[in-house]
Amino acid sequence: MVKGILYVESRPNSPEDAAAFHRWYDETHMKEMLGLDGIVSARRFAPVTEGAFVAVYEIEADDIAAVQERLAETTKAGGFSPPVGLCVDPPPIVRFYRDITAPTL
Repeated sequence: MVKGILYVESRPNSPEDAAAFHRWYDETHMKEMLGLDGIVSARRFAPVTEGAFVAVYEIEADDIAAVQERLAETTKAGGFSPPVGLCVDPPPIVRFYRDITAPTL
C-alpha cells in the first residue's frame, strides 16, 4: 500500500468571507474529501504570521495517481459542494506527494 498526501494551500476571498470559508471547509468539504476512496485523514493548518491556510489529506492507496484521477472526476461531475468564500485569484495550490522514506527504528 502506497502512502502519500494531498497538500492544498487556500485562503478566504476576503476577511468578510473568512468565517463562511472556514465553516464550509471544516463542516462540508473535509467530510466530502474523506468520503473519497484512498483519503484516510484530513487536517488543516493556519499560518503563524501571514500566508495561506494549508490542508493535508493523508492517502493510502495502491495507486496515488488513481486517487488523483478520482478527485478530478468527482470534481468535474459536481460531486462536491460548491466552495464558499474561497479565493480563486490566485487559485488554490494543489499538489500530490508520495512517501519516499521508510522510518527506521
